[in-house]
Amino acid sequence: MEKQVEVHDEVEALTKQHYTKKDKYAKELQISSDGLIPVDQLKEFIEGTIKSKIEGSLKSSLTYSKPYTPRIDNLKMPMGYQPPKFQQFDGRAIEQHVAHFIETCNNAGTYGDHLVKQFV
Repeated sequence: MEKQVEVHDEVEALTKQHYTKKDKYAKELQISSDGLIPVDQLKEFIEGTIKSKIEGSLKSSLTYSKPYTPRIDNLKMPMGYQPPKFQQFDGRAIEQHVAHFIETCNNAGTYGDHLVKQFV
């Protein structure tokens, strides 16, 4: 019985946390003295939780962010810089392809942040 009370308290705390943090379905759950939640409220709670998780993941998956800082986009290439010619990646031996890219850029005087800008 004591374990049931602990579980009940934990569930109650978690549901209250969930509703108070960010959920637009914020409505206090009615928990009986037996520690039971009415089925319709539980169903609404589960549906709301799933919906908010799906909406959150859709928003984050549709939001594109570049894997580098905006400083790279604003970086100017050196005066007179001519981008080197590269072979198109054939889908095999990625390590060799990247090593060739770095070596070719370094030979053309492109290092560090300029190397990143050339890559993108």
